[in-house]
Amino acid sequence: MRFVKGHGTQNDFVILPDPDGSLDLHVSAVAGLCDRRTGIGADGVLRAVPTKLSPEAVEIADRAREAGAPVSPGGAEWFMDYRNADGSMAEMCGNGLRVFARYLVDAGLADPGEFDVVTRAGVRRVRLGTEGDVTIDMGMPRVLGESRATLGVDEYDGLVIDVGNPHLACVTGEPVGRLDLSAQPGFDPAVFPQGVNIELLNAVGERRVVMRVYERGCGETPSCGTGTVAAAVAAARLAGESVGTWTVEVPGGLLTVTLEENTSLLTGPAVLVAAGDIPPAHLA
Repeated sequence: MRFVKGHGTQNDFVILPDPDGSLDLHVSAVAGLCDRRTGIGADGVLRAVPTKLSPEAVEIADRAREAGAPVSPGGAEWFMDYRNADGSMAEMCGNGLRVFARYLVDAGLADPGEFDVVTRAGVRRVRLGTEGDVTIDMGMPRVLGESRATLGVDEYDGLVIDVGNPHLACVTGEPVGRLDLSAQPGFDPAVFPQGVNIELLNAVGERRVVMRVYERGCGETPSCGTGTVAAAVAAARLAGESVGTWTVEVPGGLLTVTLEENTSLLTGPAVLVAAGDIPPAHLA
């Protein structure tokens, strides 16, 4: 079984090409691949399967068309089947989608420029620039209310934000670099029955955010694409704004989030670093 390894601002992924739609990913196989001592090591797995060969992807694409979503001339030919490091399925991953798009182009499976990809959060348009950067149309983030995260005895108020997957974005005046994110922060399971990605962020300077994130199914990661969008929304709300371009600094680098009236855009690097073979027994 072939694999490709890539990362976006150090949020890393194992890409598994599945051109005939025959790969059945078990939870234990995904967790084994993501293990940093006994596997390849990653924050998640991206299975690349043609949309037409995945009933799940076909249903998602059909719903998007029925809702009137625009589709690029080439259509949405590929489905990004994303799994967290613990093997659980996830709706969306912004960094993962940038790496996924870079892989499709480098492998000759998509042409440079703009094209659509099916994700569990819907059809997402990607655009590959000339300098290695990738921009994703992330859709319109939805602010669903307020909730609270806890770290030990400390509490952090935040916004409940849907970016295709659930987020709790907490703006704090305490420097986030000093926080202990070695364990899962507490959250209200009644608000987040499927778990949640928790962002802790400082608003620094004009339209600039410093963020750390604890991702469900992964732990703390150097970056989270959907999390940076949630962080920008929370920082914009604090500043009394709703549109504009924000720079989000994560431990893995810098990302740019543009909030528009009807959507949001995420721009950042996507790098492929290795390729190789996985013994079939490792996926059994």
